[in-house]
Amino acid sequence: MQEEHHETHKKHWHDKYYKILLVIPIVVLIFCFIYMGIFYAEHQSFIRKDISLTGGTSITIYEKVDIAKLEQDLLDKLPDFSTREIYDLITREQKAVIIETAAEGDIAREVLENYFGYELTEENSSFEFTGSALSESFFKQILIAIFIAFVFMAIVVFIIFRTLVPSSAVIVSALADILMTLTLVNLLGIKLSTAGIVALLMLIGYSVDTDIMLTTRLLKRRETSLNSRLFGAFKTGLTMTLTSLLAFIFVLIIIRSFSEVLTQIFTILVIGLGFDLFNTWITNASILKWYVNNKEKKKHEA
Repeated sequence: MQEEHHETHKKHWHDKYYKILLVIPIVVLIFCFIYMGIFYAEHQSFIRKDISLTGGTSITIYEKVDIAKLEQDLLDKLPDFSTREIYDLITREQKAVIIETAAEGDIAREVLENYFGYELTEENSSFEFTGSALSESFFKQILIAIFIAFVFMAIVVFIIFRTLVPSSAVIVSALADILMTLTLVNLLGIKLSTAGIVALLMLIGYSVDTDIMLTTRLLKRRETSLNSRLFGAFKTGLTMTLTSLLAFIFVLIIIRSFSEVLTQIFTILVIGLGFDLFNTWITNASILKWYVNNKEKKKHEA
């Protein structure tokens, strides 16, 4: 009896406020569009790119280095200079330092050898250089791949549901996930690499997954009330997303000390899945409930 009363209370609450809840994602989306517009005007790009997307040199030094002093001394000598540390997960002992700069390999080597006072060899360091033309070409190809993936996703969604509003709601939610994730990534000052762009491709799949499940439950299963279908989908979807989210967070804690590539992939997936919870169960759920209620109301009036 108490459980039925609790379920009824939830239904009444959501029936009363689900339209008002749509104001929250609308405000967030407006902020994201404004911020990304300002960001693009300042950087001529929607993301901060690392050297894998802009071109430059990555140098790994297999020695203990004072990071703070290194950054202070070389910040003005190497363009787009940045560093990160690789350390042991258990002891937290520094194992290596990765230095990234837009400078060419020979120039970077000369500056670093003068700074450290010894020759950089294969035993104490490694160099990787990527040309700017190659990086720019690769970046454009990845953007095309993301666009094609999104187009095919939209086509599949429209084929499945064959209705404008529900299909559009799925696509809007997926777009919102990507936009909000990119906005937060920029706010955090994260420079995206090729791995980060790949993570955005993966996020499209994760974003659409729960949205399709929700839409299917609400539109194609009529054996129970709308609220019962909605809250049943919510329990299933929340379990799916939280399971992935907690797994990603755990992996992120483990690998963040020794793999920059995996760290960026899982960081973006964690941020994206957080926004997916927001957009699926507030944005998409509210739009779909509004649509189904109006459809049933028109059917009764007819």
